[in-house]
Amino acid sequence: MRDVAVARRMAMPDDVRLASDQWIATHLDALVARLGAHRLAFCWPHRGEPDLRSWAAAWLSGDAGRIAALPVVVAPRHPMVFRHWTPGCEMVTDRYGIPHPAHGDPVRPELVLLPVNAFDRQGYRIGYGGGYFDRTLAVLEPAPLVAGIAYHDAEVASALPQPHDVPMHWVVTDRGIITTGGGRSGQANRQPAT
Repeated sequence: MRDVAVARRMAMPDDVRLASDQWIATHLDALVARLGAHRLAFCWPHRGEPDLRSWAAAWLSGDAGRIAALPVVVAPRHPMVFRHWTPGCEMVTDRYGIPHPAHGDPVRPELVLLPVNAFDRQGYRIGYGGGYFDRTLAVLEPAPLVAGIAYHDAEVASALPQPHDVPMHWVVTDRGIITTGGGRSGQANRQPAT
């Protein structure tokens, strides 16, 4: 399922991707305004994922009190940290080829914007299989709100969740905002990711 979803996303024509990213940004504006978040984490686009960099830069420029962060893998099989990001800050590339800030204070996001390869309406996602986000979301206190970011055609009937998977509260697509009813607070019996 993961490989098919990534291949479909990477085959998207550039003009369709750009238009879809603009619609995602519009829907994301509405969600973030409704939530009133001032500290959020987003991800550098990888393998055709929606590109939120311009959106994040515009969001930051709207209020000097806003903080954006990118995830940083500090060690295999460990929770990630979120490092403060600003447009133009010095970046380095991790072992997966994904850029992140070279320096910056750690950030505890109120809202995590999480890219997904596939998602279901229960709030579960298919990522890349490393478990980094599930491990990270399981230990963040206070628990952040989580919004998946995807193109609409990434929706599946079931993402086949595992006991350690942390569901998302929403999924923002080019067609709108899907409220899932998920999120860490609803997972009382969640098991830690290994």
